[in-house]
Amino acid sequence: MKLVVYNKLKPQKMRTKTLHISWIVILIFFLSACENFLDEVQDNRTLIDSDEKIGQLITTAYARAQYAEFAESMSDNADDKGPGASVDGDVNRKAYFWEDFTASTLRETTSYYWVNSYNAIAHANQGLEAIEEMGEGVKLGQLKGEALVARAYAHFMLANFFSMRYDPNTADEELGIPYVSESEKNAVVSYERSSLKENYDRIEADLEEGLPLVGDEYKEPKFHFTTKSANAFATRFYLYKAEWQKVIEHADRVLQGNPASLLKNFTSDAFSELSYSERATKYSAASEASNLLITWTSSYYERNFSGNRYALTRAKNESLFADSDTNPFGKNWSFGILFGGTDFFLNYPKYIEYFRVTNVVSGIGFAYAPLVHFTAEEVLLNRAEAYTMLREFDNALNDLTVFLSVRTSNYDPSSDILTAQIMMDTYPNAMEEYSPFYTLTEQQAAFVKGIAEFRRREFYHEGLRWLDVKRFNIVVEHLIVGGEPIVLPKDDPRRAVQVPESVKAFGIVPNKR
Repeated sequence: MKLVVYNKLKPQKMRTKTLHISWIVILIFFLSACENFLDEVQDNRTLIDSDEKIGQLITTAYARAQYAEFAESMSDNADDKGPGASVDGDVNRKAYFWEDFTASTLRETTSYYWVNSYNAIAHANQGLEAIEEMGEGVKLGQLKGEALVARAYAHFMLANFFSMRYDPNTADEELGIPYVSESEKNAVVSYERSSLKENYDRIEADLEEGLPLVGDEYKEPKFHFTTKSANAFATRFYLYKAEWQKVIEHADRVLQGNPASLLKNFTSDAFSELSYSERATKYSAASEASNLLITWTSSYYERNFSGNRYALTRAKNESLFADSDTNPFGKNWSFGILFGGTDFFLNYPKYIEYFRVTNVVSGIGFAYAPLVHFTAEEVLLNRAEAYTMLREFDNALNDLTVFLSVRTSNYDPSSDILTAQIMMDTYPNAMEEYSPFYTLTEQQAAFVKGIAEFRRREFYHEGLRWLDVKRFNIVVEHLIVGGEPIVLPKDDPRRAVQVPESVKAFGIVPNKR
């Protein structure tokens, strides 16, 4: 089979050049040839000669793939429903057992996420080159900022999945991922895995250059990196680097002194009256103030997340959501109503599906699910963690009280007063369980564990718990119905997801096993 690739979306000065492709682009075009949903520019020969066209190009600088299924399944959020489960898919099963993936084209896989992330990076790089060709301008400056931050974010997520956790003491010795900052112009390009330190240095350089440039002048700002969402990303990045003051500075730019006004209120009467579909739609809606960045991904996750064998069980729900002892105020959590006709379908409504029909007669097409990348809730919890590490416990307690006020049933501000002692009593033994690369006092450890537990519940079904499992080096035990539990110890090399089989063939060094 002959693979023909046209020059896609090049600036006008480059119209006569032929686009040569590397292993990344081969994979990109192999997958993207199967679908074109959300492609803003349909003509492969379009010249990028205006800021509008550059803007269209940069809308594709976001990966169209979900990480939720494999990340959630690897974490301690997942449990075994047993052989009677409705869905026993390859992605869910391999991730639960921390096995390497071999398939590269299946949605929800780590390989699919890798390919789509580098696809997004390629579009960001093309956009940046087109902007350099065109020159200066207010709108071009905003687009440059968006492309730089999008490129930084894609590399950041790849590094956190496909490498070991970041530790400044060992990062220069740990394998990172290839950091791609230029469009491919040669027939064969040899990519090497940078060190994790170099990854983080280059991510930070892109982020710091892009942040002052990002703006909010978009028709649909929630689908772009804007002032708020870019600063939200910065809070996550600097949290992982343990640069606490920077976390606070960027969080302040998002929350602007009034975080309560940005949070979803799960305790409100209006929320309790919503149906399942209304709750799921509302969770990822652009109209929600707390949602800072949203994209649509090519995914079947909405169909499978509730029925997956290795997911939310009755026992897991009891321990996380139904046990009032895990709430600092000793009250019930208010993360919504648990749905599912039987124990095999337990879930909290977060996902909807858009099905794009490509053949009406045959009824075939492509499924898409939303991905909420950043929320005000995450930013608030990130800031509380940073305050904790700076030993500004009163400020941390203030932020956590704001969060708990809309996640606790029958919250009473006159009597539900959070204290350091309550945090230490509710989250004991944290120093044994949590092992970040920096030291923790007993009080800090209790706060950090509590914040991580809040984050765990807030983003259930979404995969973010896995990132906390990695950076805090938490031991994970997975139960097996009819068998012995399996354990992922601290510092286990399987915490770094294996790179795709398809890129190993191009000389990319695999992770240790």
